[in-house]
Amino acid sequence: MNARKITILATVTLITVSCSNDSESDLTGYSQIENVTYNGTVRTIIVENCIVCHSQPPQGGAPMSLVTYDELKDAVLTKGLIDRISSFDPGFGMPFGGPRLPQSKINQIIAWRDANFPE
Repeated sequence: MNARKITILATVTLITVSCSNDSESDLTGYSQIENVTYNGTVRTIIVENCIVCHSQPPQGGAPMSLVTYDELKDAVLTKGLIDRISSFDPGFGMPFGGPRLPQSKINQIIAWRDANFPE
């Protein structure tokens, strides 16, 4: 195959794979999120996706625990948690080595931050 065909095939494959996990909830806009709290929303996202490594003590090379409200708030404010979970780079993004969180979950964590971290 010539280089052009390979490029086209790679592009089509990337687009197909990238879109395969989209659902209506993944596409929920940030502006539609209201009443996000740590106990009602964010804690569940963290427990289901992050605690396996970010436990107390942290496992698998994780640099910090995210078990408590204060630990998570600190990670958002000072450790770049939003950038990590928003990244599409498999070597930088979180959960490490796993699929990226759905955008709807990331948006909920951003909304929690923007609402000044309600408990």
